[in-house]
Amino acid sequence: MTQTHDPLDSDVNVPLRAVVGNPELALDPVVETLRPGALDAPVRWAHVSELRDPAPYLLGAELLLTAGVNLPVEDSEVDLYVRRLAESGISALGFGLTPGAYETLPPSLRAACARHALPLLTVQPRTPFLAISRAVSVALAEAGQREQRRIAVAREALTRAAGDGLGELASALAGRLRAWVALVGVGDALAADHGAPSPLPAEVRELVATLRAGRGIRSATTELADGTHVVAQPVYPQATASHLVVVGRVARFDGADRSILSVGAALLGLAGRAGSDAAGLGATATALLLGETGVVGRDERRLVAGIAYRRGPTEAAARYDWLRARLDTPLVRLRPGPRFDAIVGEAPEIGDLDRLRADGWLAVVGSPVPPDRLPEAASEVELLLTRAAALGRPVVAEESGSGLDALIAPDAAAGFAAQTLAPLRDLDRKGDRELVETLRVWLAHHGGWDRTAAELGVHRNSVRHRIGQIERALEVDLADPEIRMRLWFALRWS
Repeated sequence: MTQTHDPLDSDVNVPLRAVVGNPELALDPVVETLRPGALDAPVRWAHVSELRDPAPYLLGAELLLTAGVNLPVEDSEVDLYVRRLAESGISALGFGLTPGAYETLPPSLRAACARHALPLLTVQPRTPFLAISRAVSVALAEAGQREQRRIAVAREALTRAAGDGLGELASALAGRLRAWVALVGVGDALAADHGAPSPLPAEVRELVATLRAGRGIRSATTELADGTHVVAQPVYPQATASHLVVVGRVARFDGADRSILSVGAALLGLAGRAGSDAAGLGATATALLLGETGVVGRDERRLVAGIAYRRGPTEAAARYDWLRARLDTPLVRLRPGPRFDAIVGEAPEIGDLDRLRADGWLAVVGSPVPPDRLPEAASEVELLLTRAAALGRPVVAEESGSGLDALIAPDAAAGFAAQTLAPLRDLDRKGDRELVETLRVWLAHHGGWDRTAAELGVHRNSVRHRIGQIERALEVDLADPEIRMRLWFALRWS
Protein backbone atom coordinates (compact mmCIF):
# COMPACT_ATOMS: atom_id res chain seq x y z
CA MET A 1 0.00 0.00 0.00
CA THR A 2 1.18 3.49 -0.73
CA GLN A 3 0.08 7.05 -0.05
CA THR A 4 1.15 8.28 -3.48
CA HIS A 5 0.48 6.90 -6.92
CA ASP A 6 2.78 6.26 -9.83
CA PRO A 7 3.44 9.54 -11.68
CA LEU A 8 2.78 7.70 -14.94
CA ASP A 9 -0.86 7.48 -13.93
CA SER A 10 -1.25 11.25 -14.08
CA ASP A 11 0.60 11.84 -17.38
CA VAL A 12 -0.92 11.58 -20.82
CA ASN A 13 0.40 8.53 -22.63
CA VAL A 14 -0.44 6.25 -25.53
CA PRO A 15 -0.06 2.46 -25.72
CA LEU A 16 2.97 1.10 -27.53
CA ARG A 17 0.68 -0.65 -30.02
CA ALA A 18 -0.55 2.77 -31.23
CA VAL A 19 3.02 3.60 -32.27
CA VAL A 20 3.83 0.17 -33.66
CA GLY A 21 0.56 0.13 -35.58
CA ASN A 22 1.26 3.42 -37.39
CA PRO A 23 1.76 2.34 -41.03
CA GLU A 24 3.76 5.46 -41.88
CA LEU A 25 6.51 4.46 -39.44
CA ALA A 26 6.90 0.84 -40.61
CA LEU A 27 8.20 -0.35 -37.24
CA ASP A 28 8.81 -4.11 -36.93
CA PRO A 29 8.57 -5.58 -33.41
CA VAL A 30 10.90 -8.49 -32.67
CA VAL A 31 8.43 -11.15 -31.61
CA GLU A 32 10.61 -13.03 -29.12
CA THR A 33 11.16 -9.84 -27.10
CA LEU A 34 7.45 -9.21 -26.54
CA ARG A 35 6.16 -10.40 -23.17
CA PRO A 36 2.35 -10.72 -22.74
CA GLY A 37 0.77 -7.27 -22.72
CA ALA A 38 3.97 -5.57 -23.90
CA LEU A 39 2.17 -3.65 -26.64
CA ASP A 40 -0.15 -2.15 -24.01
CA ALA A 41 2.76 -0.51 -22.20
CA PRO A 42 2.36 3.30 -21.93
CA VAL A 43 4.58 5.57 -24.02
CA ARG A 44 4.99 9.12 -22.74
CA TRP A 45 7.41 10.27 -25.44
CA ALA A 46 10.08 9.16 -27.91
CA HIS A 47 13.69 9.97 -27.10
CA VAL A 48 16.92 9.55 -29.07
CA SER A 49 20.13 8.64 -27.22
CA GLU A 50 23.48 7.27 -28.32
CA LEU A 51 24.95 7.24 -24.81
CA ARG A 52 26.74 4.11 -23.67
CA ASP A 53 24.47 4.15 -20.57
CA PRO A 54 21.44 6.44 -20.93
CA ALA A 55 19.56 4.89 -17.97
CA PRO A 56 20.43 7.65 -15.42
CA TYR A 57 18.77 10.23 -17.69
CA LEU A 58 15.50 8.39 -18.26
CA LEU A 59 12.21 8.81 -16.37
CA GLY A 60 10.42 5.69 -17.58
CA ALA A 61 7.79 4.93 -20.24
CA GLU A 62 10.00 6.26 -23.05
CA LEU A 63 10.34 4.80 -26.53
CA LEU A 64 14.15 4.99 -26.70
CA LEU A 65 15.67 5.27 -30.18
CA THR A 66 19.28 4.44 -31.07
CA ALA A 67 21.31 3.75 -34.18
CA GLY A 68 23.84 1.75 -32.15
CA VAL A 69 26.61 4.35 -32.50
CA ASN A 70 28.08 3.39 -29.10
CA LEU A 71 26.64 -0.09 -28.82
CA PRO A 72 29.19 -2.32 -27.02
CA VAL A 73 30.88 -5.15 -28.86
CA GLU A 74 31.11 -7.70 -26.06
CA ASP A 75 27.96 -9.73 -25.44
CA SER A 76 28.22 -9.20 -21.67
CA GLU A 77 28.33 -5.42 -22.11
CA VAL A 78 25.36 -5.51 -24.49
CA ASP A 79 23.50 -7.54 -21.87
CA LEU A 80 24.36 -4.92 -19.22
CA TYR A 81 23.20 -2.12 -21.56
CA VAL A 82 19.83 -3.81 -22.11
CA ARG A 83 19.38 -4.74 -18.45
CA ARG A 84 19.96 -1.14 -17.39
CA LEU A 85 17.38 0.08 -19.92
CA ALA A 86 14.83 -2.49 -18.75
CA GLU A 87 15.37 -1.47 -15.12
CA SER A 88 14.87 2.22 -16.02
CA GLY A 89 11.32 1.41 -17.11
CA ILE A 90 11.40 2.29 -20.80
CA SER A 91 8.52 0.91 -22.84
CA ALA A 92 10.59 -0.25 -25.82
CA LEU A 93 13.91 0.11 -27.61
CA GLY A 94 13.84 1.15 -31.27
CA PHE A 95 16.97 0.18 -33.17
CA GLY A 96 17.61 2.04 -36.41
CA LEU A 97 19.13 0.02 -39.27
CA THR A 98 21.77 2.07 -41.06
CA PRO A 99 23.54 1.13 -44.36
CA GLY A 100 27.23 0.77 -43.72
CA ALA A 101 26.80 0.39 -39.98
CA TYR A 102 24.05 -2.00 -38.88
CA GLU A 103 22.11 -3.36 -41.81
CA THR A 104 20.56 -6.07 -39.61
CA LEU A 105 19.87 -6.36 -35.90
CA PRO A 106 22.94 -7.38 -33.86
CA PRO A 107 22.27 -10.93 -32.56
CA SER A 108 23.60 -10.01 -29.11
CA LEU A 109 21.07 -7.16 -28.83
CA ARG A 110 18.20 -9.38 -29.97
CA ALA A 111 19.14 -12.08 -27.45
CA ALA A 112 19.59 -9.61 -24.58
CA CYS A 113 16.22 -7.93 -25.21
CA ALA A 114 14.51 -11.32 -25.28
CA ARG A 115 16.31 -12.34 -22.07
CA HIS A 116 15.25 -9.17 -20.20
CA ALA A 117 11.77 -8.94 -21.81
CA LEU A 118 12.50 -5.51 -23.27
CA PRO A 119 10.40 -4.93 -26.43
CA LEU A 120 12.71 -4.36 -29.40
CA LEU A 121 11.55 -2.57 -32.54
CA THR A 122 13.36 -2.51 -35.86
CA VAL A 123 13.41 0.92 -37.50
CA GLN A 124 13.92 0.77 -41.27
CA PRO A 125 16.40 3.18 -42.93
CA ARG A 126 13.57 5.05 -44.68
CA THR A 127 12.03 6.05 -41.32
CA PRO A 128 13.90 8.94 -39.67
CA PHE A 129 13.86 9.13 -35.89
CA LEU A 130 12.35 12.60 -36.18
CA ALA A 131 9.28 11.11 -37.87
CA ILE A 132 8.82 8.73 -34.94
CA SER A 133 9.16 11.55 -32.38
CA ARG A 134 6.66 13.68 -34.30
CA ALA A 135 4.18 10.80 -34.61
CA VAL A 136 4.38 10.12 -30.87
CA SER A 137 3.86 13.84 -30.11
CA VAL A 138 0.78 13.97 -32.33
CA ALA A 139 -0.61 10.81 -30.74
CA LEU A 140 -0.04 12.23 -27.25
CA ALA A 141 -1.78 15.50 -28.16
CA GLU A 142 -4.78 13.62 -29.53
CA ALA A 143 -4.87 11.40 -26.42
CA GLY A 144 -4.81 14.50 -24.22
CA GLN A 145 -7.75 16.00 -26.09
CA ARG A 146 -9.69 12.73 -25.75
CA GLU A 147 -9.02 12.68 -22.01
CA GLN A 148 -10.23 16.26 -21.60
CA ARG A 149 -13.41 15.48 -23.53
CA ARG A 150 -13.95 12.37 -21.43
CA ILE A 151 -13.47 14.34 -18.21
CA ALA A 152 -15.83 17.09 -19.36
CA VAL A 153 -18.57 14.62 -20.33
CA ALA A 154 -18.14 12.77 -17.03
CA ARG A 155 -18.31 16.02 -15.05
CA GLU A 156 -21.63 16.95 -16.69
CA ALA A 157 -23.07 13.47 -16.14
CA LEU A 158 -22.00 13.33 -12.50
CA THR A 159 -23.35 16.81 -11.81
CA ARG A 160 -26.74 15.78 -13.19
CA ALA A 161 -26.68 12.57 -11.14
CA ALA A 162 -25.89 14.50 -7.96
CA GLY A 163 -29.36 16.01 -8.05
CA ASP A 164 -30.87 12.53 -7.60
CA GLY A 165 -29.06 11.67 -4.38
CA LEU A 166 -26.01 9.75 -3.20
CA GLY A 167 -27.09 6.37 -4.58
CA GLU A 168 -27.56 7.63 -8.13
CA LEU A 169 -24.32 9.59 -7.95
CA ALA A 170 -22.36 6.54 -6.76
CA SER A 171 -23.85 4.50 -9.63
CA ALA A 172 -22.95 7.18 -12.17
CA LEU A 173 -19.37 7.38 -10.89
CA ALA A 174 -19.07 3.59 -11.03
CA GLY A 175 -20.25 3.63 -14.63
CA ARG A 176 -17.80 6.33 -15.67
CA LEU A 177 -14.86 4.56 -14.05
CA ARG A 178 -16.03 1.01 -14.82
CA ALA A 179 -15.34 0.24 -11.18
CA TRP A 180 -17.10 -0.47 -7.91
CA VAL A 181 -17.62 2.57 -5.69
CA ALA A 182 -18.07 2.91 -1.93
CA LEU A 183 -18.67 6.04 0.15
CA VAL A 184 -17.23 5.03 3.52
CA GLY A 185 -18.44 6.91 6.59
CA VAL A 186 -17.70 6.80 10.30
CA GLY A 187 -16.96 3.31 11.56
CA ASP A 188 -16.38 2.15 7.98
CA ALA A 189 -20.14 2.13 7.39
CA LEU A 190 -21.21 2.44 3.75
CA ALA A 191 -23.16 5.68 3.21
CA ALA A 192 -23.61 4.74 -0.47
CA ASP A 193 -22.11 2.20 -2.85
CA HIS A 194 -22.40 0.55 -6.23
CA GLY A 195 -21.06 -2.99 -6.54
CA ALA A 196 -18.64 -2.63 -3.63
CA PRO A 197 -17.66 -5.81 -1.74
CA SER A 198 -19.43 -6.21 1.59
CA PRO A 199 -17.85 -6.27 4.02
CA LEU A 200 -14.93 -4.26 2.69
CA PRO A 201 -11.73 -6.33 2.47
CA ALA A 202 -9.23 -5.91 5.31
CA GLU A 203 -6.75 -4.25 2.94
CA VAL A 204 -9.34 -1.59 2.07
CA ARG A 205 -10.14 -0.93 5.73
CA GLU A 206 -6.42 -0.58 6.40
CA LEU A 207 -6.15 1.83 3.47
CA VAL A 208 -9.00 3.93 4.86
CA ALA A 209 -7.43 4.00 8.33
CA THR A 210 -4.08 5.09 6.91
CA LEU A 211 -5.72 7.83 4.89
CA ARG A 212 -7.62 9.17 7.88
CA ALA A 213 -4.46 9.30 9.95
CA GLY A 214 -2.85 11.86 7.61
CA ARG A 215 -3.46 15.54 6.94
CA GLY A 216 -4.59 17.52 3.92
CA ILE A 217 -6.31 16.32 0.77
CA ARG A 218 -4.59 13.09 -0.25
CA SER A 219 -5.17 9.85 -2.08
CA ALA A 220 -4.02 6.37 -1.20
CA THR A 221 -3.76 3.22 -3.31
CA THR A 222 -3.39 -0.49 -2.79
CA GLU A 223 -3.70 -3.70 -4.80
CA LEU A 224 -5.77 -6.59 -3.49
CA ALA A 225 -4.76 -10.23 -3.71
CA ASP A 226 -7.12 -10.79 -6.65
CA GLY A 227 -5.40 -8.05 -8.66
CA THR A 228 -8.00 -5.33 -7.98
CA HIS A 229 -6.51 -1.84 -7.91
CA VAL A 230 -8.07 0.34 -5.20
CA VAL A 231 -7.90 4.12 -4.84
CA ALA A 232 -9.30 6.10 -1.88
CA GLN A 233 -9.50 9.80 -1.14
CA PRO A 234 -11.47 12.14 1.17
CA VAL A 235 -14.54 13.88 -0.13
CA TYR A 236 -14.26 17.61 -0.75
CA PRO A 237 -14.38 20.25 0.74
CA GLN A 238 -13.15 18.77 4.01
CA ALA A 239 -9.55 17.64 3.88
CA THR A 240 -10.19 15.68 7.06
CA ALA A 241 -13.63 14.58 5.97
CA SER A 242 -15.40 11.84 7.88
CA HIS A 243 -16.43 10.27 4.55
CA LEU A 244 -14.02 8.78 2.04
CA VAL A 245 -14.73 7.59 -1.48
CA VAL A 246 -13.13 4.27 -2.43
CA VAL A 247 -13.09 2.79 -5.95
CA GLY A 248 -11.73 -0.50 -7.23
CA ARG A 249 -11.26 -2.38 -10.51
CA VAL A 250 -8.80 -4.75 -12.16
CA ALA A 251 -7.28 -2.17 -14.53
CA ARG A 252 -5.05 0.56 -13.14
CA PHE A 253 -6.46 4.07 -12.82
CA ASP A 254 -4.91 6.59 -15.19
CA GLY A 255 -4.80 10.38 -15.01
CA ALA A 256 -8.25 10.89 -16.53
CA ASP A 257 -9.73 8.32 -14.14
CA ARG A 258 -8.27 10.18 -11.19
CA SER A 259 -9.63 13.50 -12.45
CA ILE A 260 -13.11 11.96 -12.77
CA LEU A 261 -12.72 10.45 -9.29
CA SER A 262 -11.88 13.89 -7.87
CA VAL A 263 -15.02 15.35 -9.43
CA GLY A 264 -17.08 12.46 -8.05
CA ALA A 265 -15.53 12.83 -4.59
CA ALA A 266 -16.36 16.54 -4.53
CA LEU A 267 -19.97 15.94 -5.54
CA LEU A 268 -20.38 13.04 -3.11
CA GLY A 269 -19.09 15.24 -0.31
CA LEU A 270 -21.38 18.13 -1.17
CA ALA A 271 -24.44 15.98 -1.87
CA GLY A 272 -23.89 13.91 1.25
CA ARG A 273 -23.39 16.96 3.40
CA ALA A 274 -26.42 18.75 2.00
CA GLY A 275 -28.56 15.66 2.37
CA SER A 276 -27.56 14.98 5.96
CA ASP A 277 -27.95 18.66 6.87
CA ALA A 278 -31.41 18.88 5.35
CA ALA A 279 -32.53 15.63 6.95
CA GLY A 280 -31.12 16.56 10.33
CA LEU A 281 -32.54 20.07 10.32
CA GLY A 282 -35.92 18.85 9.13
CA ALA A 283 -36.15 16.20 11.84
CA THR A 284 -35.03 18.62 14.55
CA ALA A 285 -37.41 21.40 13.48
CA THR A 286 -40.36 18.98 13.32
CA ALA A 287 -39.61 17.54 16.75
CA LEU A 288 -39.27 21.01 18.31
CA LEU A 289 -42.58 22.14 16.82
CA LEU A 290 -44.17 19.05 18.36
CA GLY A 291 -42.71 20.00 21.74
CA GLU A 292 -40.00 17.33 21.87
CA THR A 293 -37.19 19.51 23.24
CA GLY A 294 -35.01 16.51 24.02
CA VAL A 295 -34.27 16.08 20.31
CA VAL A 296 -31.36 18.51 20.55
CA GLY A 297 -29.62 16.21 23.02
CA ARG A 298 -27.87 17.02 26.27
CA ASP A 299 -24.37 17.81 25.03
CA GLU A 300 -23.23 21.35 25.64
CA ARG A 301 -23.25 23.79 22.75
CA ARG A 302 -21.57 27.12 22.09
CA LEU A 303 -22.91 30.25 20.50
CA VAL A 304 -20.58 31.83 17.95
CA ALA A 305 -21.26 35.31 16.60
CA GLY A 306 -19.47 37.58 14.18
CA ILE A 307 -19.62 41.20 13.09
CA ALA A 308 -17.98 43.02 10.22
CA TYR A 309 -14.25 43.65 10.65
CA ARG A 310 -12.80 46.70 8.89
CA ARG A 311 -14.21 46.57 5.34
CA GLY A 312 -16.36 43.60 6.24
CA PRO A 313 -16.65 40.15 4.70
CA THR A 314 -16.10 39.52 1.02
CA GLU A 315 -19.02 38.54 -1.17
CA ALA A 316 -18.11 34.87 -0.78
CA ALA A 317 -17.54 35.10 2.99
CA ALA A 318 -20.95 36.73 3.47
CA ARG A 319 -22.78 33.64 2.12
CA TYR A 320 -24.42 30.99 4.26
CA ASP A 321 -22.65 28.08 2.59
CA TRP A 322 -19.23 29.69 3.16
CA LEU A 323 -19.87 30.20 6.88
CA ARG A 324 -21.48 26.79 7.13
CA ALA A 325 -18.33 25.12 5.82
CA ARG A 326 -15.92 27.23 7.93
CA LEU A 327 -17.84 26.71 11.18
CA ASP A 328 -18.75 23.09 10.41
CA THR A 329 -22.41 23.53 11.36
CA PRO A 330 -25.63 24.06 9.41
CA LEU A 331 -27.03 26.13 12.30
CA VAL A 332 -25.97 29.51 10.94
CA ARG A 333 -28.09 32.67 10.73
CA LEU A 334 -27.08 35.74 8.73
CA ARG A 335 -28.38 39.11 9.91
CA PRO A 336 -28.09 42.70 8.66
CA GLY A 337 -25.07 44.63 9.77
CA PRO A 338 -23.58 42.31 8.56
CA ARG A 339 -23.78 39.87 11.46
CA PHE A 340 -23.96 36.11 11.89
CA ASP A 341 -24.90 33.77 14.74
CA ALA A 342 -24.11 30.07 14.79
CA ILE A 343 -24.54 27.16 17.19
CA VAL A 344 -21.60 24.75 17.29
CA GLY A 345 -20.67 21.65 19.24
CA GLU A 346 -16.96 22.36 19.46
CA ALA A 347 -15.33 25.76 19.80
CA PRO A 348 -13.41 26.85 16.68
CA GLU A 349 -9.65 26.97 17.09
CA ILE A 350 -8.12 30.42 17.51
CA GLY A 351 -6.44 29.93 14.13
CA ASP A 352 -9.88 29.44 12.55
CA LEU A 353 -11.09 32.65 14.20
CA ASP A 354 -8.04 34.50 12.88
CA ARG A 355 -8.81 33.26 9.37
CA LEU A 356 -12.39 34.49 9.75
CA ARG A 357 -11.01 37.91 10.68
CA ALA A 358 -8.77 37.86 7.60
CA ASP A 359 -11.94 37.31 5.55
CA GLY A 360 -13.72 40.25 7.17
CA TRP A 361 -15.48 38.63 10.18
CA LEU A 362 -14.63 39.51 13.80
CA ALA A 363 -15.95 36.51 15.71
CA VAL A 364 -16.48 35.57 19.35
CA VAL A 365 -17.24 32.24 21.02
CA GLY A 366 -19.53 31.98 24.04
CA SER A 367 -19.24 29.63 27.00
CA PRO A 368 -20.41 26.01 26.60
CA VAL A 369 -23.99 25.66 27.87
CA PRO A 370 -26.73 23.02 27.75
CA PRO A 371 -29.02 23.43 24.73
CA ASP A 372 -31.90 24.74 26.86
CA ARG A 373 -29.72 27.63 28.06
CA LEU A 374 -28.64 28.84 24.64
CA PRO A 375 -31.02 31.84 24.78
CA GLU A 376 -29.24 32.97 27.96
CA ALA A 377 -25.88 32.78 26.16
CA ALA A 378 -26.95 35.56 23.80
CA SER A 379 -26.32 38.29 26.37
CA GLU A 380 -22.82 36.95 27.04
CA VAL A 381 -22.05 36.95 23.33
CA GLU A 382 -23.17 40.58 23.03
CA LEU A 383 -20.63 41.53 25.69
CA LEU A 384 -17.96 39.48 23.99
CA LEU A 385 -18.65 41.24 20.69
CA THR A 386 -18.27 44.60 22.39
CA ARG A 387 -15.00 43.43 23.90
CA ALA A 388 -13.78 42.04 20.56
CA ALA A 389 -14.57 45.31 18.79
CA ALA A 390 -12.60 47.20 21.43
CA LEU A 391 -9.59 44.87 21.12
CA GLY A 392 -9.80 44.35 17.37
CA ARG A 393 -9.36 40.59 17.74
CA PRO A 394 -11.48 37.45 18.33
CA VAL A 395 -12.53 36.67 21.90
CA VAL A 396 -13.36 33.26 23.39
CA ALA A 397 -15.27 32.96 26.68
CA GLU A 398 -13.65 31.08 29.53
CA GLU A 399 -14.52 27.44 29.86
CA SER A 400 -17.56 26.57 31.96
CA GLY A 401 -16.51 25.14 35.29
CA SER A 402 -13.77 27.68 35.90
CA GLY A 403 -14.11 31.25 37.12
CA LEU A 404 -16.98 33.18 38.68
CA ASP A 405 -19.72 31.82 36.40
CA ALA A 406 -19.25 28.32 37.81
CA LEU A 407 -19.77 29.54 41.39
CA ILE A 408 -23.01 31.50 40.95
CA ALA A 409 -26.38 29.97 40.17
CA PRO A 410 -27.98 31.32 36.97
CA ASP A 411 -31.07 32.55 38.83
CA ALA A 412 -28.96 34.41 41.38
CA ALA A 413 -26.82 35.96 38.63
CA ALA A 414 -29.90 37.09 36.70
CA GLY A 415 -31.43 38.58 39.85
CA PHE A 416 -28.25 40.48 40.65
CA ALA A 417 -28.08 41.85 37.09
CA ALA A 418 -31.72 42.92 37.06
CA GLN A 419 -31.48 44.70 40.43
CA THR A 420 -28.17 46.41 39.62
CA LEU A 421 -29.18 47.76 36.21
CA ALA A 422 -32.82 48.54 37.00
CA PRO A 423 -32.27 52.30 37.51
CA LEU A 424 -30.56 52.59 34.13
CA ARG A 425 -33.23 50.60 32.35
CA ASP A 426 -35.93 52.80 33.88
CA LEU A 427 -34.19 55.91 32.57
CA ASP A 428 -33.72 54.29 29.13
CA ARG A 429 -37.44 53.52 28.95
CA LYS A 430 -38.36 57.10 29.81
CA GLY A 431 -36.12 58.63 27.14
CA ASP A 432 -33.73 57.82 24.32
CA ARG A 433 -30.61 57.80 26.48
CA GLU A 434 -29.03 54.36 25.81
CA LEU A 435 -27.37 54.38 29.22
CA VAL A 436 -27.04 50.59 29.45
CA GLU A 437 -25.39 50.37 26.02
CA THR A 438 -23.16 53.35 26.81
CA LEU A 439 -21.99 51.68 30.02
CA ARG A 440 -21.34 48.44 28.16
CA VAL A 441 -19.20 50.08 25.47
CA TRP A 442 -17.42 52.41 27.92
CA LEU A 443 -16.38 49.51 30.17
CA ALA A 444 -15.28 47.43 27.16
CA HIS A 445 -13.00 50.31 26.12
CA HIS A 446 -11.60 50.66 29.66
CA GLY A 447 -13.14 54.11 30.07
CA GLY A 448 -11.77 55.48 26.81
CA TRP A 449 -13.88 58.51 25.88
CA ASP A 450 -12.86 58.84 22.25
CA ARG A 451 -13.17 55.16 21.34
CA THR A 452 -16.51 54.89 23.15
CA ALA A 453 -17.82 57.96 21.33
CA ALA A 454 -16.61 56.62 17.98
CA GLU A 455 -18.32 53.26 18.46
CA LEU A 456 -21.58 54.81 19.68
CA GLY A 457 -21.48 57.48 16.97
CA VAL A 458 -21.84 60.40 19.39
CA HIS A 459 -19.66 63.27 20.61
CA ARG A 460 -17.26 62.52 23.47
CA ASN A 461 -19.05 65.16 25.59
CA SER A 462 -22.25 63.15 25.16
CA VAL A 463 -20.42 60.12 26.53
CA ARG A 464 -19.19 62.13 29.54
CA HIS A 465 -22.74 63.38 30.16
CA ARG A 466 -24.17 59.85 30.02
CA ILE A 467 -21.50 58.43 32.33
CA GLY A 468 -22.34 61.20 34.81
CA GLN A 469 -26.01 60.22 34.61
CA ILE A 470 -25.06 56.57 35.21
CA GLU A 471 -23.02 57.42 38.31
CA ARG A 472 -25.87 59.51 39.76
CA ALA A 473 -28.54 56.92 38.96
CA LEU A 474 -26.54 54.06 40.47
CA GLU A 475 -24.97 56.20 43.19
CA VAL A 476 -21.49 54.86 42.39
CA ASP A 477 -18.06 56.14 41.46
CA LEU A 478 -16.95 54.54 38.17
CA ALA A 479 -13.33 55.36 38.98
CA ASP A 480 -13.50 52.47 41.47
CA PRO A 481 -12.26 49.27 39.72
CA GLU A 482 -14.41 47.06 41.98
CA ILE A 483 -17.51 48.99 40.92
CA ARG A 484 -16.55 48.54 37.27
CA MET A 485 -16.11 44.80 37.82
CA ARG A 486 -19.54 44.45 39.46
CA LEU A 487 -21.20 46.38 36.67
CA TRP A 488 -19.43 44.34 33.99
CA PHE A 489 -20.74 41.11 35.48
CA ALA A 490 -24.20 42.63 35.80
CA LEU A 491 -24.14 43.44 32.10
CA ARG A 492 -22.86 39.96 31.33
CA TRP A 493 -25.61 38.24 33.34
CA SER A 494 -28.43 40.57 32.29
